[in-house]
Amino acid sequence: MAAKTFTFKELEMATKNFKEECLLGEGGFGRVYKGQLERTGEIVAVKQLNRNGRQGNKEFLVEVMMLGHLCHPNLVKLIGYCADGDNRLLVYEYMSSGSLENHLLDLPRGKSLMSWSTRMKVAMHTAQGLEYLHETNNPPIIYRDLKSPNILLDHDFNAKLSDFGLATLGPFGDKTSRVMGTLRYCAPEYQKRGKLSVKTDIYSYGVVLLELITGRRAVDLTRKSEELHLVRWAETRINNPQKYSELVDPLLEGNYPKADLSHVLAIATMCINNNASLRPFISDVVTSLASLVQDPIR
Repeated sequence: MAAKTFTFKELEMATKNFKEECLLGEGGFGRVYKGQLERTGEIVAVKQLNRNGRQGNKEFLVEVMMLGHLCHPNLVKLIGYCADGDNRLLVYEYMSSGSLENHLLDLPRGKSLMSWSTRMKVAMHTAQGLEYLHETNNPPIIYRDLKSPNILLDHDFNAKLSDFGLATLGPFGDKTSRVMGTLRYCAPEYQKRGKLSVKTDIYSYGVVLLELITGRRAVDLTRKSEELHLVRWAETRINNPQKYSELVDPLLEGNYPKADLSHVLAIATMCINNNASLRPFISDVVTSLASLVQDPIR
């Protein structure tokens, strides 16, 4: 495996003893810090897992094993890990623009708006990352936790999938799986019956695509009841071309190609189909998006 091993002391030094000023983000799994490796000078992101957090020892091992063997421009690179005593840390390449969520949902004051073309670039890169997991690997890898916080962006807004602790090998056939991941992005057959397949990821991709189009969260508790769930709200408009403009992020102020919008909405509609067998394969999505993206392949 290409991943290096680090001592806890090395990562403590890299993050200035896990100082608050180095904190990049926090979740149920633990905290992520910006650090600089003393031996190489490389800037990295260090994820320190909570000892009793959501991402347990099994997920830590899965992530090390998965990312240690996978290599693709649209997957975050795992540089190394630390399993020193009861400390569990993961060291990734540093993605300077943070997550898609940071740039798309609840945009902070002063942060520039993502243009339509940048959104489509992110949609393409996300699809290419999934395509590698689903169709280059045998057996396919089901990501299981596709959501906007797990799509990270570099300084040029190239997108990479991160956080592989829930990833698993498929296909599952008629077997069921314990429901894991973030429910608001989960396919109905997985959420209700534990049915897991590559098409589960396709549904989640459709939700992310709707977020990119609308600038709305998958579930937004601040909105009125009929607008609470993005998929349900979008479905009331997505089949009526006269209502397409209501689906676009108002912050874009109409700056998007109208023909491209109908094309992307058609992709999103197929991805969020309640019938998993009718959802497209991710390679079909990549092919369909290619005509809309200026730099589909990096």
